[in-house]
Amino acid sequence: MKKSSISIEDVPLSGFHQKLTVAAWGGSFVDGYVLSIVGVVMLQMSLAAGLDSFWEGMIAAAALIGIFFGGLLGGWLTNQLGRKRILFVGPLIFMFASLAHLWVESAPMLFAMRLLIGVAVGIEYPVATAMLVEFMPRRSRGPRLAALALNWFIGAACAYAVGELILRSGVGDAWRIALASGAFFGALLFMVRVGLPESPRWLIAKGRAKAAELVIKRVYGPQFSLANLPEASAEQRLPLSALLRSGYGKRLFFVVMFWTCSIVPVFAVYAFAPKVLAALKLDSNMGSLGSVVITVFFVLGCLVCTWLINHIGRRNMLIYSFLLSTLALSGLAFNPAGHGMLVVVFFSLYALFMGGAQVLALVYPNEIFPTEMRALAVGVGTAFSRIGAAVGTYLVPISLESLGVEQTLYIAILITLVGLVISWMMAPETSSLNLQQAAALN
Repeated sequence: MKKSSISIEDVPLSGFHQKLTVAAWGGSFVDGYVLSIVGVVMLQMSLAAGLDSFWEGMIAAAALIGIFFGGLLGGWLTNQLGRKRILFVGPLIFMFASLAHLWVESAPMLFAMRLLIGVAVGIEYPVATAMLVEFMPRRSRGPRLAALALNWFIGAACAYAVGELILRSGVGDAWRIALASGAFFGALLFMVRVGLPESPRWLIAKGRAKAAELVIKRVYGPQFSLANLPEASAEQRLPLSALLRSGYGKRLFFVVMFWTCSIVPVFAVYAFAPKVLAALKLDSNMGSLGSVVITVFFVLGCLVCTWLINHIGRRNMLIYSFLLSTLALSGLAFNPAGHGMLVVVFFSLYALFMGGAQVLALVYPNEIFPTEMRALAVGVGTAFSRIGAAVGTYLVPISLESLGVEQTLYIAILITLVGLVISWMMAPETSSLNLQQAAALN
């Protein structure tokens, strides 16, 4: 049989690529669903379980704490045990922890289940994205990674719709059923992932070239072999400590910093949008409408940037995202008591422009690190950005009360400016490169 000379990063999309995309996007959908469903039932859950303000806050924060540990654990496990095995850890935890809500009787147990769900979400980020990027053709790599952020919002919207339907159904302990509904989507995710092969890049990194070749032939056809995979051999690879010293430590710093700078204002603004809008002199009706509009623009920003990512490049998108977001926040800060519609417009523009940094948070760490660091970089970025998000979310109401809305907005502007400077100085362009080229330090 005639051997193919085409790189597997240049092959057309196949049914396998579509299944892999669904498996990765499904993880992001479930993440959005299980994280958002608790907000829908918080009032009913608090009343039924007799939660005080301390446990309400702890249960709300539990998932963020879990994501921190899950991101670090998931990145390490994905590198050590492979992509294929760890793909099923998240769905199993989603099923177990969601169903457990049917029987939990105490606040500490509720906290433990939400913590477990956060761990599963943290594990999902590095394993699903590494699996997707290591098989996807280069032209589809960026858009399909970027769309993960969009699918998170779809999952969140589904949680609000399903949660409301369950709460309005009139069944007893409806809040428990709503929280347990995540198990259904976890089971679907598990089934979609059955049959996916191990990443040949990871197999090569572990010195298992023969197994990698079998996967390549199974996925791409018998005319393909290791010669069609642009990847360094196991003998050429360096241990993790040497990689960090050789220059990848700077890249890890870049990922953690820009990811944190993009997510802190978003979490803070999104979590307290009605309160911030009220501080900007919007009445309650306008504030509620403004919150919905801002959410729509967050989704629209992710959608537009998913479409544009291959057209304008990663570096330009990241720089302009931070620049235009800074200008939008400045419009709010310099006119804090402006007309209600103007306030909503500036907030919506911020949500729209921040879409670029949001979608790149899962693109860059998957592209600019070698196979043995890829999942770890995503895990570290996930973990430390969530610390920033948790701190930011905690401090927003305190800042609004003690410093006022104008000074709070100045802090958000400063954070986005730091992201802009980091991006200008360190962001590489990887759009046209294969994975080996994108991960190379030169």
